[in-house]
Amino acid sequence: MTSFLRSDRSKPVAAWLFAVAILVLAMVIVGGATRLTGSGLSITVWRPVTGVVPPLSDADWREAFSAYKAIPQYSQVNAGMNLAAFKTIYWWEWSHRLLGRLLGMAFFIPMVFFLVRGMAPRRLIWRLAVLFGLGGLQGAAGWWMVSSGLADRVSVAPERLAVHLGLAFILFGALVWTGLDAWAGGARQTLPSPWSRIALGLLALVFLQILLGALVAGNDAGFVYNDWPLMNGALIPRDYAGDSLWAILAHSQAAVQFNHRLGAYVLIALAIATAIGAGRSTYLPDGSRLLALSLAAVVLLQAAIGVATLLTVVPLPLGLLHQAVAALTFAVAVAFAWRVRRV
Repeated sequence: MTSFLRSDRSKPVAAWLFAVAILVLAMVIVGGATRLTGSGLSITVWRPVTGVVPPLSDADWREAFSAYKAIPQYSQVNAGMNLAAFKTIYWWEWSHRLLGRLLGMAFFIPMVFFLVRGMAPRRLIWRLAVLFGLGGLQGAAGWWMVSSGLADRVSVAPERLAVHLGLAFILFGALVWTGLDAWAGGARQTLPSPWSRIALGLLALVFLQILLGALVAGNDAGFVYNDWPLMNGALIPRDYAGDSLWAILAHSQAAVQFNHRLGAYVLIALAIATAIGAGRSTYLPDGSRLLALSLAAVVLLQAAIGVATLLTVVPLPLGLLHQAVAALTFAVAVAFAWRVRRV
């Protein structure tokens, strides 16, 4: 009976998807705190189910601490750390993983409810399945990232951090886009246009800039070259070049920070140009001009926060704010790209 009542739109489904997107944003922020506090390698095993229970006794804590002492980060970075200090970094990582588990439940249980009740728009059902798969892939990528820092490194591999964060933002953006579709219903027309290509190009550039930021974070490159607009007095850092192209792209502190700065300059210029062009256009649908202006404004805000974070050598509050506003920038870019396609 309910299948015949299925609507093309569902505001409850949209509100659920937006709420899950907020949970993904919380995951990103807590993950950033885990990284900035050096906590990400404190749990050396991946137990998707039983790992929800933290150490409950002194013996459990000693066992977890002993496992941490066996990895290079302890001997090379935190040698002499006491159990109380270990508990601090452990709770950060445990909280991050717990939030991931809660996120999975917050998606799966309502999804089943909406499907059984016939409340999910039929055209979006396949997307819900893809979103659920993306969430599982994100969890696996998280452990793949952590495992890179347990044997031969004192931190996770920067490129794996970029993959992990990139998947989180793909999931975040897909949730926002699908939520908008659920809220508004199917478009009367989704005609290709120059503005659609421009908006998708800007969205791709924002995503690329986020990946470049992940490489900065993974290389601790925000703790060097803490001047602006020059880098130790030079326009291009003197040690930009690495031993190979891959080293330049992913493992040189100077290179990844310079690339991130350059990406910001390009993004600022294109976002402002897009806002100006949108303000003059008579073709764009309602709301698009405001979104274009909002995107330019939030890009400028994010750049200012980035400079402040760099100049103050990445204090935790500013580092987390920079990551949160990156998510806001991406969400506005998603909304702009979604809106200009709907005539």
